[in-house]
Amino acid sequence: MSTNQIEKELKENNKELEKNLKKEEISKTIEQEAKSPIQEFKPVEKEKKNPLSILGILIFIIISILVIAFLIFTGYNALNQNIVSGVHIKDVDVSNMSKSDARYQIENYITNTLPEEITLKHGDYQTTISLSQIGVSFDVKNAVNDAYNVGRQGNLFQNNFYVLSTMFGKVNIEPKLNLDVEQLTQNLNEISTQLPDKVIESSYYIEDNNLIITRGTEGNVVDIEATIEAIKSAISNFSIINNPIEIVVKSQSPAAIDIEQIHNEIYKEPKDAYYTQNPFAVYPSENGLDFDISIDEAKNILGDQSAEEYTIPLKTLYPSVTTNMIGTEAFPDLLSSYSTKYSTRDRDRTTNLQLAANKINGTVLMPGETFSYNKVVGERTIAAGYKEAPIYVSGEVIDGLGGGICQITSTLYNAVVYANLEVTQRSNHQFVPSYVTASRDATVVYGSIDFQFKNNRNYPIKINCSVSGGIAQFQIFGMKQDDDYEVEISSYETGRTATAIYSEAYKILKRDGKVVSKVLLSKDTYKRH
Repeated sequence: MSTNQIEKELKENNKELEKNLKKEEISKTIEQEAKSPIQEFKPVEKEKKNPLSILGILIFIIISILVIAFLIFTGYNALNQNIVSGVHIKDVDVSNMSKSDARYQIENYITNTLPEEITLKHGDYQTTISLSQIGVSFDVKNAVNDAYNVGRQGNLFQNNFYVLSTMFGKVNIEPKLNLDVEQLTQNLNEISTQLPDKVIESSYYIEDNNLIITRGTEGNVVDIEATIEAIKSAISNFSIINNPIEIVVKSQSPAAIDIEQIHNEIYKEPKDAYYTQNPFAVYPSENGLDFDISIDEAKNILGDQSAEEYTIPLKTLYPSVTTNMIGTEAFPDLLSSYSTKYSTRDRDRTTNLQLAANKINGTVLMPGETFSYNKVVGERTIAAGYKEAPIYVSGEVIDGLGGGICQITSTLYNAVVYANLEVTQRSNHQFVPSYVTASRDATVVYGSIDFQFKNNRNYPIKINCSVSGGIAQFQIFGMKQDDDYEVEISSYETGRTATAIYSEAYKILKRDGKVVSKVLLSKDTYKRH
């Protein structure tokens, strides 16, 4: 076999071998694909799109929508002139209201809700305080401004966030409470003195010529600051409606008795009387007052801690110049004079007249001051020197202590009317007395019936009186005024019955002899003897 034949045969063998190898590879491939569980025949696909590009498009769309929504929301908020949704003032919804509407709504709500007064209590004790008295009010104007500013005080993002949060939530604004703390404090201090279990402070008073000091006891007082806070809270929360506020109290002991301070308070220097000419004025004398023992002695008396009451003796300090010592220069004009007669044979009655007259003699009344006969003359007692003399009792004439002094009263009454002074208290006798006519008398009974008049002139007056030689006389001195009148008294009986006498008296004022006025003094009824 030639070489060419051999090469040719080898080539053919190689081709045959390659065919076999390819068949084996194809069969293995088919076999492997058959074993694959999800192997499907797929047609030839076109080139796939990138998923990241789709996500980017979606994000862009979403962002665009949000930006547009943000711009629309921002524009709406910028143009909105009302309070945003979800805002409340005192739990009242003011959403979408104008400031004026919201203010009207809240003010109307507060006015209709708050009571006129609050009730305070402590145990069984209750009292009330008017809200208007303590100036209760709410600052609605600023509260509405705060409500309006919700969503308007930050940047765009902050404002939109606040608006959204109030839409889905709630913002409540409490108006500031205003009240008059000073007035409320004054009210609570007064209430503190009315508590049933209050602290009782030590006190003192003057009785006759003694200073009486009483020791205080421990008790409760109003805790002012705590009670004010409780009141503020109750008003702010509107819990005062039909609900009393509990008064906050605290225990307190009475202040220690300070005898030196008490002495300083009661001590008074006597003042001498004097007068001035230009301008004319009279300055009356004044008695002074002081302890009749030393401060150390008074402290020793207070040393007994078990005592509830202490007595410190007092003494009167008299001025060197009393008012009735001032000469006629201070009272230059005789304003009126009146006298009555008495019997000098009844010595006891005369003594009574002189004792009463001596008490009144020299009395000075300042302008506006009132004279009280019983106060000036005092109680008619044996110790004062009064005697038994005829008096009227239950329609009968009997002897009584101080009998006859009503003649002094009646004489003074007529002098007072002639001086055109203001009579403020006067009573007639049961029977018409012998020393004056009907309706010209004035009776007194110590402790029950008094005779009083007022100095209604512009200057002081001085009363001089004397009882001597069967004449009881009163003179009233002062300073005449340009508007003074001539005074007349007209009295007369208006009727009689078997048991009674009726009479009237009038004061007639004249100027230059002409009647200016006629004033009724009294209408009186007397029993007949």
